[in-house]
Amino acid sequence: MPSGSNQYQETLDFLYRQLPMFQRIGPAAFKKDLSNIRALCEALGSPEQRFPSLHIAGTNGKGSTAHMLAAVLQAAGWRVGLYISPHYRDFRERVKINGQYIPRKQVVDFVERCQPLINRIQPSFFEITVAMAFDYFARKAVDIAVIEVGLGGRLDSTNIIIPELSVITNISFDHMDFLGDTLPLIAAEKAGIIKPNVPVVIGETQVETHDVFRQRAQALNAPLTFADQHYRAVLQGSSLTHTSYQIFRAGQLLYDGLQLNAHGPYQYKNLQTSLQALEWLPPSFQVSETQIRDGLYHLRPYTRLLGRWQVLGSNPTILCDSAHNEAGMELAMDALKEIPCRQLHIVLGTVKDKDPAKLLRYLPAAARYYFARPDIPRGHDAELLREKAGAMGLQGRAYSSVRNALRAARRNASSEDLIYVGGSIFVVAEVVK
Repeated sequence: MPSGSNQYQETLDFLYRQLPMFQRIGPAAFKKDLSNIRALCEALGSPEQRFPSLHIAGTNGKGSTAHMLAAVLQAAGWRVGLYISPHYRDFRERVKINGQYIPRKQVVDFVERCQPLINRIQPSFFEITVAMAFDYFARKAVDIAVIEVGLGGRLDSTNIIIPELSVITNISFDHMDFLGDTLPLIAAEKAGIIKPNVPVVIGETQVETHDVFRQRAQALNAPLTFADQHYRAVLQGSSLTHTSYQIFRAGQLLYDGLQLNAHGPYQYKNLQTSLQALEWLPPSFQVSETQIRDGLYHLRPYTRLLGRWQVLGSNPTILCDSAHNEAGMELAMDALKEIPCRQLHIVLGTVKDKDPAKLLRYLPAAARYYFARPDIPRGHDAELLREKAGAMGLQGRAYSSVRNALRAARRNASSEDLIYVGGSIFVVAEVVK
């Protein structure tokens, strides 16, 4: 039981060491049913039933989309809970209300209060964190909570909520050992968040998955729409802090110069999905154009968004991004080609429960590589990664840590160069500010 002067750190140590944690150990932490989270929340008085919610799933973009929705709802004056995973630097990033992290004391008090439950139920790290978030949002009486799915959908611990709206951003190959090895199988798992009579927004129309969503929605009488069939976000330009878009709805200009406080080659898709989701919110949560513009313009300060196409430094430009699967890496590398630089340096690390070759094939041979293992048990050995990359024509050196790899890249880079840090969320977590 955590005690003493540094209760918060002792509580975190307990959570990390005693509870199976996917972020650290991978597949061994995955639970294949919802019995634990249901038992936890029932013992806590079913907090997930005491606030309205939005549920966000998808292979890529669900975190950015969740932050966009939370920011706009905050701009509209509501008290908004936001649950995301994983965290980068601070455990409390996972649980926020109007951008403010859950207080350390709340974390300590929750774990102390639930110690008998934890001993009896033996939940995973993710299950106890989801229960903590739901309990906190209920106790603080949020007006609405935006809940990001952790992995998949059907069996994800967040899937005990009955939301006002379900959102599925897109489907790509990721976590295939759990979700299936075809896009329709992965889509079926993510479609598991669709609830009877609850509207659902799908971000991208994909031939392989379209019918999966249609059939699931029809079976549950859930109204369904595809965001990219109605909204189109066209890039106008970008600054160091914002990206500007024209927004078309049904072919007609809806918003000109919509400023998004985020960058990245994929954000137009997330923006389209978010705007469709906002349109489909219940009447009690409708938002105005002014509130949409305000929320998206102040996205980072309102929600403390981290790790997505984030600039860490200049001269040379240092950019980090959380792309960690095939679709995300392909988009990221296409976008890097558009950034002028004398030499591209890539600090790269992956996790060992994913085949790195599927990412490596999208990376440019002309870049200089700095391979590193993220500092988690799941981290892929840097030397092995270097060997696999070398066999695919990607040349570089292995380093003992992500920070050492980045230091080497900085030493070798001129002011006109570009340094990209990525390959895994856990690599980005070690450098993000």
